[in-house]
Amino acid sequence: MTDPIDPTDPKFLRIGTRASPLALAQAHAARDLIEAAHGTPTPLGATSIVDLKTTGDLVLDRPLADIGGKGLFSKEIDRALLDNRVDLAVHSMKDLETWMPDGIVIAAVLEREDPRDAFISNSHQSLSDLPQGAVIGTASVRRQAQLLHWRPDLKCVTFRGNVQTRLGKLADGQADATLLACAGLNRLGRAEVVTQAIAPEDMLPAVAQGAVAITCRAGDDRVLDLLAAINHAPTLARVTAERAMLEALDGSCRTPIGGLAVLSDDGSEMTLDGLVARGDGSALHRARRSGRTGDAYRLGRDLGEQLKAMAGPGFLDDPGPGGGS
Repeated sequence: MTDPIDPTDPKFLRIGTRASPLALAQAHAARDLIEAAHGTPTPLGATSIVDLKTTGDLVLDRPLADIGGKGLFSKEIDRALLDNRVDLAVHSMKDLETWMPDGIVIAAVLEREDPRDAFISNSHQSLSDLPQGAVIGTASVRRQAQLLHWRPDLKCVTFRGNVQTRLGKLADGQADATLLACAGLNRLGRAEVVTQAIAPEDMLPAVAQGAVAITCRAGDDRVLDLLAAINHAPTLARVTAERAMLEALDGSCRTPIGGLAVLSDDGSEMTLDGLVARGDGSALHRARRSGRTGDAYRLGRDLGEQLKAMAGPGFLDDPGPGGGS
């Protein structure tokens, strides 16, 4: 539940979030970390969670790319930040656009959950068990492209909505299987529905999948200082590389792009995998780079430029059919 407050009341540290169950779970986790680090009330007041409806949550009958892309999950929250109706905002980091809006910064990143995609089916044990022509429900062109590149006989149909909605569509028999993020299911306490956690070697996750970002107004030093205490540096390094790769590719919201950075045991070295594909799976380019974790941004940019060169002119402008993230 969110907390009923006067949004102008200065006694509260107001945490903005989408209203979905997963978004609220992430907002509560962020609040718990802030209070554990700073006490209750915090130096900026008692915490209170404010849920905000977004266009991405309200329009569910069309692919996300057809209505403006994944930024539709954040623009109303961005507006609330800039209008001083909330003090910080909690996001699934994969939903953030590559370039942050003017006046808003990523202030902290929480420790990453399992970044893998989850295969969920009531009748089949794994992706490889799917019969010829099986139907997969997914809203993601990234998942669709990798599926169809491997198994062009599969049929993908659009599943949008929150986790509960998608699982309900699967239970109703609208598809033979669906794909969701392991991280979201774990955070909702629904890990038991996962039939198979798909190895990144078989399906590369979305950039920043499993990471939670906290944003605030640029120059709001009180909030920036507060959030610095809960920033998870290893996760920040990983998503910095992945988002730098995405920045270099500069694909449209219709372009299937995947990326995952992994750190060495001591955290000093990083390996980054990335891919770019056509929505129908007819072409897919994948590459890997390794380097020092301190060079995360440059590593990501270099891999993005390498993938762009592999794909060739015009590839990112004509990614094939599909729409999603």
